[in-house]
Amino acid sequence: MSSLREKMNRLKGIKPADAEDQAAASPASADLPEKQPVQEPSASEAAAGGLASAGPEWDRHGVKLVANEAGDCLERRITLPLSHRSGHHFLSEWAGTAGQLGAFHPEAGEAPHAENVLFLDLETTGLGAGTGNVPFMMGLAYFEDGAFILRQFLIRHPAEERAMLQELLLLLPRFRWLGTYNGRSFDWPLVQSRFIMNGFRGTPELLHLDFLHPSRSIWKNTLVSCKLSHVEEERLGIFRTDDVPGSLAPALYFHYLAEGDPDVLEGVFRHNEQDMVTLACLGIRFGHLLAGAIGERMPMPEENEERLRTGLWLEKMGRTADAERLFAMVEASEEPAPSAWHSLAMRAKKTGNWDRAVVLWQKAAACMRTALIPNVDAHVELAMFYEHKRKDVHSALAYAEEAIGLFACRPHAYRSAKERAGQEALLKRRDRLRRKCGGGGGRHAGG
Repeated sequence: MSSLREKMNRLKGIKPADAEDQAAASPASADLPEKQPVQEPSASEAAAGGLASAGPEWDRHGVKLVANEAGDCLERRITLPLSHRSGHHFLSEWAGTAGQLGAFHPEAGEAPHAENVLFLDLETTGLGAGTGNVPFMMGLAYFEDGAFILRQFLIRHPAEERAMLQELLLLLPRFRWLGTYNGRSFDWPLVQSRFIMNGFRGTPELLHLDFLHPSRSIWKNTLVSCKLSHVEEERLGIFRTDDVPGSLAPALYFHYLAEGDPDVLEGVFRHNEQDMVTLACLGIRFGHLLAGAIGERMPMPEENEERLRTGLWLEKMGRTADAERLFAMVEASEEPAPSAWHSLAMRAKKTGNWDRAVVLWQKAAACMRTALIPNVDAHVELAMFYEHKRKDVHSALAYAEEAIGLFACRPHAYRSAKERAGQEALLKRRDRLRRKCGGGGGRHAGG
């Protein structure tokens, strides 16, 4: 029987010899953290839980047949102990951090607890939100009775979708919170549309914990990508081996539909399983962050940009003291990024601390004088401050003139329509300031 790797290579058009070369070039599994053993339900447990055999070809993958009033579908159920470690975190940390995630929805007046958060991750036939996009695998996970329960539902054909959705409906009343990664924009709206298309009405609404948004807020400028697989490697210490990329899941599912061989889907099950474990680890990570455990239960960011972005997110979530600690570290640094100075200045401006804002803008402006691709935002803010707050039109004019000069140094390829509009606004500001200074309003050629 062909291995999963061989099947994937055939789909990619890789010859056996090429595959051997790829395997030799990949990092050795001994260098990666070992995965803890999982416990799958025994035959008696499966029967007690309403599961039956779906045939020997499915049994070897731990997949059973589940029946409900809406029909049949397949389920793979795994129980992970709280001692299970994935990357930097143990699942046992969830109980002490879940409550901190109430900061995601302060208006709710309540916080999650360990057993009322449902994690959701879909594998679909496409990436769009249209009616032709069908979730063929639905991963659900939750903490219960001192363990992490993963339940993966699979449909063998479209007629089984209603039974899969029925299983989700049976679970939803037990939970108040929903944990996803981009689920607010993709997974949950898709589930809701499938509920409607299958005739289900009045489905309960959960409070959403979408971990994509804080990931982007904190890491968008320090990681090359905020894809879940990249975030887990760079910040959670999770390294997958022989992983099936999510982008290949639709092709593998269609391959299964064509051949009827469950072995084709083994890697999709494993990928979805790790996605849900990663969701729990991300929840733990953000819970530690909101609890003020940065530098203790989780490492202090090394880059000033990440310190700044972490502080801005913490401030948004109401953790002002922790945010101030990070801001102070950025300001005390010898070489922070100019964007950090400007961002801190804008924050000071919002709080009315103009003296602090001006000092920070001046530092950002000084950095721009030697930048290869200068940004003039700090100059513009200083020009506005001196014109309107200090009534010092000469200083305002000096910053406006310098900003126009820096614009001229920017390569044309980096001048967007927005920046060109900003340049026009600066020219008008300079002309107005010149008139106030008594110097006339004519433009210099090439300004």
